[in-house]
Amino acid sequence: MNAIEIQGLTRRFGSLIAVNNLSLQVRKGELFGLIGPDGAGKTTLMRMLCTLLKPHAGRATLNGLDVTQETHRIRSFLGYMPQRFSLYMDLSVEQNLNFFANLFQVPEAERSRRIEQLYAFSRLKPFKDRPAGALSGGMKQKLALSCALIHTPEILILDEPTTGVDPLSRKEFWEILKSIQQEGTTILVSTPYMDEADMCDRVGLMFRGSMVAQGTPEEVRHLFPYTLYSIKGKDLHALRDYFSRLPGVRQIQLFGDALHVAFSEPPGEDQWQQWAQALQGNLTQWKTTSPGIEDVFLYLMETAA
Repeated sequence: MNAIEIQGLTRRFGSLIAVNNLSLQVRKGELFGLIGPDGAGKTTLMRMLCTLLKPHAGRATLNGLDVTQETHRIRSFLGYMPQRFSLYMDLSVEQNLNFFANLFQVPEAERSRRIEQLYAFSRLKPFKDRPAGALSGGMKQKLALSCALIHTPEILILDEPTTGVDPLSRKEFWEILKSIQQEGTTILVSTPYMDEADMCDRVGLMFRGSMVAQGTPEEVRHLFPYTLYSIKGKDLHALRDYFSRLPGVRQIQLFGDALHVAFSEPPGEDQWQQWAQALQGNLTQWKTTSPGIEDVFLYLMETAA
């Protein structure tokens, strides 16, 4: 049995279809990532799974229990961390943990051991007496995650937990998620960061309420149908303007200090030399490169548009 089963799930807000006939399965013990920009429907989907919103059509189950019929039973084994987790800023780290332990009715005999476990992976013990409002952004996210884990949930749903967090804290957060997964917890996490896809066992790419692709990160990359080049030059904006006018160019985007340019057919070396000459020294480097999740996502968005 899958931990999460979704069949034809739909949710509307007036004339807006936030989630559109979406189907998905998340296996037990899997770390599954929902990847997509703001407005893709990720939060609405998660809120339906967490029994906070009712779908207008379709069906979803967690551990075989229907999200519209078994609300209280689902909440007993579900951990949920929304985008804005409601920590109590005047309470200390430890007081927040104890508050959520009371909320989830964690037995007294179990509570101390569980809090020590949470301190071990979050490294928050030295700050246990510090008010939550005085923590850094990354530390607040770790505390929020710890509060969501206080009752040892079987399924953990996290809505963009690393948004606005510095790169080091993002890395540490994903290391924590991996350790939680190794304990047997099923994790569904959403993110707008395409590079975080590689941290997941499988991913689903969401756009305008629909699932446009899903599979392992490698399987998703194989959906890209073009030959991709990474090119560099002195003026990337001028390069982008030049290549965007060429026949056979299917996709072009800035990618760090380079451009990713996709061609329907790979250009020959003589063609590259002609372009380099025409650009009068602005084109300094070109080489084939493997598509990333972001390249695939842009291609799929253009296809779906």
